[in-house]
Amino acid sequence: MIEIKKPVEIEKLRKANELVARTLDYLEGIIVPGMSLKEIDIKAEEFILDHGAKPSFKGLYGFPGSICISLNQACIHGVGDERILKEGDILGLDVGTCIDGYYGDAARTIPIGKISATDEALIACAKDALYYAIDIIKEGMRFKELSYELGEFITKRGFVPLKGYCGHGIGKKPHGEPEIPNYLEPGASAKSGPKIKNGMVFCIEPMVCQKDGTPVHLKGNWEAGSKDGLNAAHYEHCVAIINGKVDILSK
Repeated sequence: MIEIKKPVEIEKLRKANELVARTLDYLEGIIVPGMSLKEIDIKAEEFILDHGAKPSFKGLYGFPGSICISLNQACIHGVGDERILKEGDILGLDVGTCIDGYYGDAARTIPIGKISATDEALIACAKDALYYAIDIIKEGMRFKELSYELGEFITKRGFVPLKGYCGHGIGKKPHGEPEIPNYLEPGASAKSGPKIKNGMVFCIEPMVCQKDGTPVHLKGNWEAGSKDGLNAAHYEHCVAIINGKVDILSK
Protein backbone atom coordinates (compact mmCIF):
# COMPACT_ATOMS: atom_id res chain seq x y z
CA MET A 1 0.00 0.00 0.00
CA ILE A 2 1.47 3.34 -1.07
CA GLU A 3 0.76 6.05 1.48
CA ILE A 4 -0.92 9.29 0.50
CA LYS A 5 0.59 12.10 2.55
CA LYS A 6 -1.32 15.08 3.90
CA PRO A 7 0.02 18.57 3.04
CA VAL A 8 1.30 19.03 6.61
CA GLU A 9 3.21 15.75 6.33
CA ILE A 10 4.75 16.78 3.01
CA GLU A 11 6.00 19.99 4.59
CA LYS A 12 7.64 18.00 7.39
CA LEU A 13 9.27 15.79 4.77
CA ARG A 14 10.40 18.92 2.92
CA LYS A 15 12.16 20.15 6.07
CA ALA A 16 14.10 16.89 6.44
CA ASN A 17 14.97 16.83 2.73
CA GLU A 18 16.09 20.44 2.61
CA LEU A 19 18.64 19.59 5.29
CA VAL A 20 19.79 16.65 3.18
CA ALA A 21 20.41 19.07 0.30
CA ARG A 22 22.25 21.50 2.56
CA THR A 23 24.41 18.67 3.88
CA LEU A 24 25.30 17.56 0.36
CA ASP A 25 26.16 21.14 -0.61
CA TYR A 26 28.32 21.50 2.50
CA LEU A 27 30.20 18.27 1.84
CA GLU A 28 30.74 19.03 -1.83
CA GLY A 29 32.26 22.35 -0.80
CA ILE A 30 34.81 20.89 1.63
CA ILE A 31 35.85 17.58 0.07
CA VAL A 32 39.34 17.62 -1.44
CA PRO A 33 42.04 15.08 -2.30
CA GLY A 34 43.81 13.86 0.83
CA MET A 35 40.68 13.57 2.98
CA SER A 36 39.74 10.18 4.36
CA LEU A 37 36.27 8.75 3.86
CA LYS A 38 36.00 8.54 7.66
CA GLU A 39 36.66 12.27 7.98
CA ILE A 40 33.84 12.96 5.53
CA ASP A 41 31.49 10.73 7.51
CA ILE A 42 32.34 12.55 10.76
CA LYS A 43 31.84 16.00 9.22
CA ALA A 44 28.49 14.93 7.74
CA GLU A 45 27.25 13.66 11.08
CA GLU A 46 28.36 16.82 12.88
CA PHE A 47 26.61 19.01 10.31
CA ILE A 48 23.35 17.06 10.55
CA LEU A 49 23.37 17.03 14.36
CA ASP A 50 24.22 20.75 14.50
CA HIS A 51 21.08 21.44 12.47
CA GLY A 52 18.74 19.63 14.83
CA ALA A 53 18.40 16.34 12.98
CA LYS A 54 19.84 12.87 13.20
CA PRO A 55 21.66 10.95 10.45
CA SER A 56 19.02 8.38 9.61
CA PHE A 57 21.32 5.81 8.01
CA LYS A 58 23.39 5.35 11.17
CA GLY A 59 22.45 1.95 12.56
CA LEU A 60 19.76 1.41 9.91
CA TYR A 61 19.72 -2.33 9.23
CA GLY A 62 23.03 -2.33 11.12
CA PHE A 63 24.77 0.14 8.80
CA PRO A 64 27.91 1.44 10.56
CA GLY A 65 28.26 4.88 8.94
CA SER A 66 26.42 8.18 9.27
CA ILE A 67 26.02 8.55 5.50
CA CYS A 68 26.80 6.34 2.52
CA ILE A 69 30.16 7.24 0.95
CA SER A 70 30.76 5.21 -2.21
CA LEU A 71 34.19 5.44 -3.82
CA ASN A 72 34.83 4.68 -7.50
CA GLN A 73 33.61 1.10 -8.15
CA ALA A 74 31.13 1.28 -5.27
CA CYS A 75 27.80 2.55 -6.59
CA ILE A 76 25.84 2.61 -3.32
CA HIS A 77 26.05 1.87 0.41
CA GLY A 78 29.74 2.66 0.80
CA VAL A 79 31.09 2.90 4.34
CA GLY A 80 33.32 5.79 5.40
CA ASP A 81 36.66 4.27 6.43
CA GLU A 82 40.35 5.16 6.35
CA ARG A 83 40.69 5.21 2.55
CA ILE A 84 42.15 8.47 1.28
CA LEU A 85 40.74 10.43 -1.65
CA LYS A 86 43.01 11.18 -4.56
CA GLU A 87 42.78 13.27 -7.72
CA GLY A 88 40.72 11.49 -10.36
CA ASP A 89 38.44 9.59 -7.97
CA ILE A 90 34.67 9.85 -8.10
CA LEU A 91 32.66 9.78 -4.88
CA GLY A 92 29.02 9.00 -4.24
CA LEU A 93 27.42 10.80 -1.29
CA ASP A 94 24.05 9.51 -0.08
CA VAL A 95 22.61 11.41 2.89
CA GLY A 96 19.63 10.59 5.07
CA THR A 97 18.15 12.72 7.85
CA CYS A 98 15.31 12.44 10.33
CA ILE A 99 13.56 15.47 11.84
CA ASP A 100 10.52 15.08 14.10
CA GLY A 101 10.00 11.54 12.88
CA TYR A 102 10.06 12.37 9.15
CA TYR A 103 12.83 11.30 6.78
CA GLY A 104 14.87 12.90 4.03
CA ASP A 105 17.06 11.14 1.47
CA ALA A 106 19.09 12.26 -1.55
CA ALA A 107 22.40 11.50 -3.25
CA ARG A 108 24.89 12.74 -5.81
CA THR A 109 28.21 11.60 -7.25
CA ILE A 110 30.99 14.17 -7.38
CA PRO A 111 34.39 14.35 -9.08
CA ILE A 112 37.56 14.63 -7.02
CA GLY A 113 39.62 17.08 -9.03
CA LYS A 114 40.01 16.30 -12.73
CA ILE A 115 38.42 13.00 -13.76
CA SER A 116 38.36 10.95 -16.94
CA ALA A 117 35.99 11.69 -19.81
CA THR A 118 34.33 8.32 -19.20
CA ASP A 119 33.64 9.17 -15.56
CA GLU A 120 32.31 12.58 -16.56
CA ALA A 121 29.87 10.89 -18.94
CA LEU A 122 28.95 8.32 -16.29
CA ILE A 123 28.10 10.96 -13.67
CA ALA A 124 26.22 13.02 -16.26
CA CYS A 125 24.15 9.98 -17.19
CA ALA A 126 23.07 9.38 -13.59
CA LYS A 127 22.24 13.05 -13.02
CA ASP A 128 20.49 13.53 -16.36
CA ALA A 129 18.49 10.31 -15.91
CA LEU A 130 17.21 11.61 -12.58
CA TYR A 131 16.09 14.96 -13.98
CA TYR A 132 14.63 13.32 -17.08
CA ALA A 133 12.53 11.09 -14.83
CA ILE A 134 11.41 14.08 -12.78
CA ASP A 135 10.44 15.98 -15.94
CA ILE A 136 8.22 13.21 -17.31
CA ILE A 137 6.38 12.26 -14.12
CA LYS A 138 2.72 13.13 -14.09
CA GLU A 139 -0.27 12.08 -12.07
CA GLY A 140 -1.75 8.85 -13.42
CA MET A 141 1.54 7.54 -14.81
CA ARG A 142 2.43 4.06 -13.62
CA PHE A 143 5.57 3.48 -11.60
CA LYS A 144 6.55 0.71 -14.03
CA GLU A 145 6.41 3.26 -16.86
CA LEU A 146 8.86 5.37 -14.89
CA SER A 147 11.18 2.37 -14.42
CA TYR A 148 10.99 1.62 -18.14
CA GLU A 149 11.86 5.20 -19.08
CA LEU A 150 14.80 5.26 -16.67
CA GLY A 151 16.20 2.06 -18.14
CA GLU A 152 15.79 3.34 -21.69
CA PHE A 153 17.50 6.62 -20.87
CA ILE A 154 20.48 4.94 -19.23
CA THR A 155 21.01 2.35 -21.97
CA LYS A 156 20.69 4.94 -24.75
CA ARG A 157 23.60 6.79 -23.12
CA GLY A 158 25.68 3.62 -23.45
CA PHE A 159 25.52 2.57 -19.80
CA VAL A 160 23.50 0.04 -17.78
CA PRO A 161 21.42 0.28 -14.57
CA LEU A 162 22.57 -1.53 -11.45
CA LYS A 163 20.21 -4.46 -10.93
CA GLY A 164 18.61 -5.55 -7.68
CA TYR A 165 18.34 -2.07 -6.14
CA CYS A 166 15.70 0.61 -6.49
CA GLY A 167 14.16 3.91 -5.51
CA HIS A 168 11.50 3.81 -2.82
CA GLY A 169 8.72 5.42 -0.90
CA ILE A 170 9.59 7.52 2.15
CA GLY A 171 7.76 9.18 5.02
CA LYS A 172 7.77 8.30 8.71
CA LYS A 173 9.94 5.37 7.67
CA PRO A 174 13.11 5.71 5.57
CA HIS A 175 11.98 3.08 3.06
CA GLY A 176 8.55 1.95 1.95
CA GLU A 177 6.30 1.25 -1.01
CA PRO A 178 6.63 1.67 -3.90
CA GLU A 179 9.85 0.09 -5.07
CA ILE A 180 11.11 1.92 -8.17
CA PRO A 181 13.81 0.01 -10.08
CA ASN A 182 15.79 1.88 -12.73
CA TYR A 183 14.71 -0.66 -15.34
CA LEU A 184 11.63 -2.69 -16.22
CA GLU A 185 11.79 -6.18 -14.76
CA PRO A 186 11.92 -8.93 -17.43
CA GLY A 187 8.43 -10.02 -18.42
CA ALA A 188 6.77 -7.04 -16.75
CA SER A 189 4.45 -4.66 -18.54
CA ALA A 190 4.98 -0.91 -18.21
CA LYS A 191 1.20 -0.57 -18.26
CA SER A 192 0.69 -2.60 -15.09
CA GLY A 193 0.96 -1.89 -11.38
CA PRO A 194 0.13 1.14 -9.23
CA LYS A 195 -0.27 4.64 -10.58
CA ILE A 196 1.36 7.83 -9.36
CA LYS A 197 -1.15 9.90 -7.36
CA ASN A 198 -1.34 13.24 -5.61
CA GLY A 199 0.14 13.09 -2.12
CA MET A 200 2.65 10.37 -2.87
CA VAL A 201 6.26 10.96 -1.81
CA PHE A 202 9.09 8.84 -3.12
CA CYS A 203 12.79 8.77 -3.97
CA ILE A 204 14.06 8.32 -7.52
CA GLU A 205 17.68 7.19 -7.67
CA PRO A 206 19.39 6.16 -10.91
CA MET A 207 22.33 3.85 -10.20
CA VAL A 208 24.49 3.63 -13.30
CA CYS A 209 27.18 1.10 -14.22
CA GLN A 210 29.37 0.94 -17.29
CA LYS A 211 29.11 -2.53 -18.83
CA ASP A 212 27.39 -4.99 -16.50
CA GLY A 213 24.53 -4.27 -14.12
CA THR A 214 25.04 -7.47 -12.13
CA PRO A 215 25.60 -6.36 -8.52
CA VAL A 216 28.50 -7.53 -6.36
CA HIS A 217 29.48 -6.65 -2.81
CA LEU A 218 32.87 -4.98 -2.69
CA LYS A 219 33.63 -4.64 1.03
CA GLY A 220 31.85 -6.92 3.44
CA ASN A 221 28.07 -6.83 3.18
CA TRP A 222 27.57 -3.16 2.37
CA GLU A 223 29.23 -1.62 -0.67
CA ALA A 224 27.41 -2.61 -3.85
CA GLY A 225 29.00 -2.17 -7.26
CA SER A 226 29.07 -3.87 -10.63
CA LYS A 227 30.46 -7.21 -11.66
CA ASP A 228 32.42 -5.33 -14.35
CA GLY A 229 34.67 -3.81 -11.66
CA LEU A 230 34.40 -0.35 -13.21
CA ASN A 231 33.39 2.97 -11.67
CA ALA A 232 29.69 3.60 -11.07
CA ALA A 233 27.53 6.66 -10.32
CA HIS A 234 24.40 7.43 -8.31
CA TYR A 235 22.02 10.39 -8.09
CA GLU A 236 18.84 10.71 -6.03
CA HIS A 237 16.07 13.16 -5.19
CA CYS A 238 13.03 12.89 -2.95
CA VAL A 239 9.89 14.16 -4.69
CA ALA A 240 6.26 14.78 -3.84
CA ILE A 241 3.28 14.85 -6.18
CA ILE A 242 1.35 18.06 -5.51
CA ASN A 243 -1.51 19.27 -7.71
CA GLY A 244 -0.58 16.71 -10.35
CA LYS A 245 3.03 17.87 -10.62
CA VAL A 246 6.40 16.92 -9.19
CA ASP A 247 7.85 18.98 -6.37
CA ILE A 248 11.50 18.22 -5.55
CA LEU A 249 11.71 18.20 -1.74
CA SER A 250 15.47 17.60 -1.56
CA LYS A 251 16.58 20.88 -3.09
